[in-house]
Amino acid sequence: MIRRIIHIEEEKCNGCGACAAACHEGAIEMSNGKARLAKENYCDGLGDCLPACPTGAISFEEREAPAYDQAAVKAAQEKKASLGCPGSRSQSILQDKDETASPVKSQLAQWPVQIKLAPIRSPYFEGADLLIAADCTAYAYGNFHSDFIHGRVTLIGCPKLDQVDYSEKLAGIIASNDIKSVTVARMEVPCCKGMENAVKRALLASGKELPINVCVISTSGNRIN
Repeated sequence: MIRRIIHIEEEKCNGCGACAAACHEGAIEMSNGKARLAKENYCDGLGDCLPACPTGAISFEEREAPAYDQAAVKAAQEKKASLGCPGSRSQSILQDKDETASPVKSQLAQWPVQIKLAPIRSPYFEGADLLIAADCTAYAYGNFHSDFIHGRVTLIGCPKLDQVDYSEKLAGIIASNDIKSVTVARMEVPCCKGMENAVKRALLASGKELPINVCVISTSGNRIN
């Protein structure tokens, strides 16, 4: 049958794996450092993977392809949920009030937290106040959990070390969910400005006007603003 399906340009793919993580159906796999459409019958043609790709390697095309097999996708998702890697499994977290493992309770409300691993759509994004934080902020600022993570859905990354443009992935998350506000936590070092800029580009690309608060942490662990 002729239908809409994704197309991945191998020469543009940088092998980051963000599209594979964003594909809820499991149609995309990584092979030899490149993303490929491994299961055409798993691709629903909706394109959750498009905004996740930082290089623009993914597009739509109309061509002969097997029909979307929803039953097969559901079975694969159920198998992955029972056997898959817990490090990338999307889930909400309810902190145990009787937790005694740590004298200071975690305020983290969801998993995963890495921007590259986060799904485009998830129930925990609905009505959420979003925290987008540079990796180092949690180590530099002592009260990070209570002052920043508490009451927010948290996404983290490092614009220098990851060497990717987060704006497309973040724009997809903001556009696809009922996000209420965005807080950015970044370090005072110049390279960390990239996190703030990516969030601002994402907001613009999403077409939504949301309140944004940018907090800068000094290398000595003080909150500058």
